[in-house]
Amino acid sequence: MPSVAVKLYSVFFKFLLKHRLQNRIQTPSEESSPFGVTTRPEESVAASNPSFSDGVATKDIHIDPFTSLSIRIFLPESALHPPEPDSKLQSKTKVRLNVGKADLEQSESLLRRSSYGSSNVGTTTTRQEEYRRSSYGGHGSDVEALNLKSDAYRGYAPVDVNRRKLPIMLQFHGGGWVSGSNDSVANDFFCRRISRLCDVIVVAVGYRLAPENRYPAAFEDGLKVLNWLGKQANLAECSKSMGNVRGGVESKKADSNRQHIVDAFGASMVEPWLAAHGDPSRCILLGVSCGANIADYVARKAVEAGRLLDPVKVVAQVLMYPFFIGSVPTHSEIKLANSYFYDKAMCLLAWKLFLPEEEFSLDHPAANPLIPDRGPPLKLMPPTLTVVAEHDWMRDRAIAYSEELRKVNVDAPVLEYKDAVHEFATLDMLLKSPQAHACAEDIAIWVKKYISFRGHEFSY
Repeated sequence: MPSVAVKLYSVFFKFLLKHRLQNRIQTPSEESSPFGVTTRPEESVAASNPSFSDGVATKDIHIDPFTSLSIRIFLPESALHPPEPDSKLQSKTKVRLNVGKADLEQSESLLRRSSYGSSNVGTTTTRQEEYRRSSYGGHGSDVEALNLKSDAYRGYAPVDVNRRKLPIMLQFHGGGWVSGSNDSVANDFFCRRISRLCDVIVVAVGYRLAPENRYPAAFEDGLKVLNWLGKQANLAECSKSMGNVRGGVESKKADSNRQHIVDAFGASMVEPWLAAHGDPSRCILLGVSCGANIADYVARKAVEAGRLLDPVKVVAQVLMYPFFIGSVPTHSEIKLANSYFYDKAMCLLAWKLFLPEEEFSLDHPAANPLIPDRGPPLKLMPPTLTVVAEHDWMRDRAIAYSEELRKVNVDAPVLEYKDAVHEFATLDMLLKSPQAHACAEDIAIWVKKYISFRGHEFSY
């Protein structure tokens, strides 16, 4: 059973949440604005930090000028390490690496000569230190290409050397559709942990909340971020190809074209962290509670889009205690209806706030994954890891969905944690518990099967 402290905190949590939900239902809603909100005033927010002070650098980006949709990027320090050698590519890249090494040695020599005092006095700056010190006001080619010359920025900006590419994980926070945010203290801590353990770039999505923006706003925001990743990859490739042009008039023309690429897309100009270190062909979706419903929707849309999303490819998804429900109650929905933190009555209030009144149904496609003709065929879904808690009334439906995936030969294991409650690995009070850390490690082990170049070496 959960500890006494967890039980007491659950009572307090449910009291506050129920009060907020009832207030939002009783308060007459004004005409909703499509811009929306992505956080609440009562939410504790963690500031972004674009340096690697704790092993992960973060930055916030508002990616849609017409809505409040935003993202927070988590870049692990491991991105600064040289890429691991690939035996298949060694013969092709040997000459390129030798040239790069010569250029690096020449630049280090110039760096020592330009230091204060004689060239043989002082310490040599390592490549990793140069990465950390470089800023938007620096001398890297990526920086020059984007014309970002602000002396105020002191965070990490990539330089044009041999850089390591990391998989990209889209993360959707929980909060019952009406609360939570991608930059909350709890979500920031969780994403940092996942970024380090999985060795991935985490893109936490700040989708629009209900009731200001009801269904399908949050789902559309999730899909919009996936499309934005594809646009970023294509922009980066265009910018890179333009930067390869050399000499006189051609160089001026390339600079003009590169500037056109940035200006034509406005807010979608090349994001340097993703351009330098992101590998969209290894994309994972991770959803927490109601965020798992968004992740599953985005995965389905990615399957339907197919190669239209190139170069983005969703290789796996992780559903952490998904916010599924249905008109026919399962055993756990009856037995655990009054469970910890999120009981069934409060979740029904959340669904009423999220779904439009004319569409409200517990068998809505956003709520019940087991309804027929939901599309696309389950056999086309990506590998899906489902995390459930013993004392969570939503667990049985999540397990049933996983079983349906396995019936059509989709890799869909279930990790069930004993004596655990809903959001046991992501709630602020429980984040530092051994069980929360173990869950994150288990997710990392499974995810690495699909993002590692060494294949199933990491399987159970």
